[in-house]
Amino acid sequence: MKEDLQKFAGEKVTEITGSEIPEKGEIEGEILREIKIFGKQTFLIFDRIIFKVHLMMYGSYSLFKRKDIDTLKLGLKFKDGGMFFYTCIVKVVDESYLLKIDWETDIMSDEWNPEKTEKTLKSNPKMMICDALMNQEIFAGVGNIIKNEALFRVGIHPESLIGNLPDKKLKEIIAEARNYGFDFKKWKKANVLSKHFQIYHQKNCPVCGAEIIKKDTGKSKRTSFFCEHDQKLY
Repeated sequence: MKEDLQKFAGEKVTEITGSEIPEKGEIEGEILREIKIFGKQTFLIFDRIIFKVHLMMYGSYSLFKRKDIDTLKLGLKFKDGGMFFYTCIVKVVDESYLLKIDWETDIMSDEWNPEKTEKTLKSNPKMMICDALMNQEIFAGVGNIIKNEALFRVGIHPESLIGNLPDKKLKEIIAEARNYGFDFKKWKKANVLSKHFQIYHQKNCPVCGAEIIKKDTGKSKRTSFFCEHDQKLY
């Protein structure tokens, strides 16, 4: 999404629409200075205002033209088009909010710090790895698909306790969360993401053929898909 929106960076807002907007006078005529991403949050940065947009599970966006639906939360028009966000959460934040963000926890950021992530995980030995992967303060940007597929790739059962994981396996899952993030992006852009699912919403394990287990795991009770034969419970 950032790549799509980037064409409007440096452009002046000519009109603002939507149900989640401040007073129009605060934004019309303002220049979009920068677009920053943290995990699943998008920040539209202007001189006098910063919008935080989170698409959640069912949000969407369009470029240039508004969709013919009534769930528009924020629409920004520019000289040559616009950006429109639907069925999402839009909030206004200040610069201090951005300063508090730990950009090193974003799995797709150039500032990603796997050593720091490992240290954080080791300080939570009783946490299940499935909960850790979904914790946006540890793995910003990881969702349920990445959680399941990355755990399958490295052969770790989602209910494994972090303190029981050997150092080698802990490093593997940290690295694979980031690796799968880039694979996800590549396949999503090519519209072939679901064709590459090995475990997520699948029936049988592609390695041993056993039936894949579907279970709500961890404190978050998010659905996990796993193979009891090829994913070890630590």
